[in-house]
Amino acid sequence: MNIKRKIHHQLLIWKDSPKRKPLILQGARQVGKTWILKHFGQEYFENTAYFNFDQQAELKQLFVTTKDTKRIVQNLSLIHGKAILPHKTLVIFDEIQECNEALNTLKYFCEDAPEYVIACAGSLLGIAMSRGASFPVGKVDFMQVYPVTFSEFLAEADSNLYAYLGSLVKIGPIPDIFFHPLVDKLKMYYISGGMPESIVTLLEKQDVEKTQQVLQNILNAYTLDFSKHVENKNIPKINYVWASLPSQLARENKKFLYQSVKQGARAREYEDAVLWLINAGLAYRIYCSTKPALPLSAYDDLSAFKLYLPDIGLLRRLSLLDPIAI
Repeated sequence: MNIKRKIHHQLLIWKDSPKRKPLILQGARQVGKTWILKHFGQEYFENTAYFNFDQQAELKQLFVTTKDTKRIVQNLSLIHGKAILPHKTLVIFDEIQECNEALNTLKYFCEDAPEYVIACAGSLLGIAMSRGASFPVGKVDFMQVYPVTFSEFLAEADSNLYAYLGSLVKIGPIPDIFFHPLVDKLKMYYISGGMPESIVTLLEKQDVEKTQQVLQNILNAYTLDFSKHVENKNIPKINYVWASLPSQLARENKKFLYQSVKQGARAREYEDAVLWLINAGLAYRIYCSTKPALPLSAYDDLSAFKLYLPDIGLLRRLSLLDPIAI
């Protein structure tokens, strides 16, 4: 299944820009960063050279020993098995947060070898940057990948309904012949959420149980990230905050309550855990606005915020809400 993502248009603009810099694609795990880059490479380049710093740990040595971009490209070409050509080859560095030297080398590609098209993907780059890892400031372009939106989901689930919605130019009642099918598709979206694998499982295989398992696997992978990338003393705190999100959102509280995370919990003890989830892209912090005026951020009450999950399907699964309830 080829889910059409709107970020493809942004990637085309980046590709054709005369001031193009190496690109870093950010986003939570499993939102489709790698698939997007590989698919983009297949469509718009003669060749795609893919390198994964998590699976190929020995790649790191190429960037430790030299910062000479020509030497690096020669070595990568040998590993890839084909020549990496300027403008014609898309070079993908996946899980680049695992190699700080490769991140730093992006600066030299920007300054000395801008003819090479380099795109990077990283799930926990926000964590690496928050820890003070050296970074090529001003030498890279950024794009954020979010879960599949409902409109992107609808384009795949029912192209006719998607075209109908696209034809609307005014807000008004929707005829029942369109309204009821749209509600059905929205309920399906509540079940799968926006993670590409869960969408494919639901739409292609029509299997709700497998969709449930896919979402649970993603949640399990997130929990494993807590233990892999966090100091041992902070792991329980992050787990407590993560597990509390459904109940925090279910209540009528006007803000996130630390005492609801754990009895006796205080903000100073758990604010680092909250910040880790935000930097990892696993939670969004939305402040209460004291006034509906522009710019909204000028009227944020910084003492009152709520934490939201990035995806409705993950929130439903984390809440243990059975699809039959939808």
